[in-house]
Amino acid sequence: MHGRFVEKEIAYTGRELRSHWAYERFDLLGDSLVAFVGPCDVPLDRMADLEDVKARAPIRSDRMLHMIAEHFGIDLETTVLRQRLLVCLAVEHINGRLGGLRITRRGDDLFEGEAKLSVSIAVSTPVSTMIHLGLNVTSTGTPVRAVGLDDLGVDPRTLAEEIIRQYLEELAGMVRARCKVRGVP
Repeated sequence: MHGRFVEKEIAYTGRELRSHWAYERFDLLGDSLVAFVGPCDVPLDRMADLEDVKARAPIRSDRMLHMIAEHFGIDLETTVLRQRLLVCLAVEHINGRLGGLRITRRGDDLFEGEAKLSVSIAVSTPVSTMIHLGLNVTSTGTPVRAVGLDDLGVDPRTLAEEIIRQYLEELAGMVRARCKVRGVP
């Protein structure tokens, strides 16, 4: 699996959740996790979460840390589990930097009190499954009460690189755990 933090600012519009996006943009063929910082503005017609569409709840932020994972050969349920793993790694690393349990997870969303830190979705494409995890860098430009990594004193790039490294290690460890056991009759 490939992992990369992209220096260039990229706006996230929802169009990035398409198969082979990382291959087309960054020449990363196969399973990948790409992180970048940029604004977020997903109009209702591009939103994958039908509950948000029905509630007419747009996704916007002036500046987010975006992480897009693509996996081939696994189903959506397994991808949702990997999405939760990615979100848990984010909580672990952020709280580790804060020296306490300030950030909590509710499903695939992260909060400080009632202020929302994240957006996240797992989707299927015709040939793969994908995850988007967005963490507010600033708390401005959001349609809900929000908190940002800047408010918490967390550097987005450092956080992204730590999460990418650990996510790749966790997935490699899962393969090893699956392969090292003998069958039980």
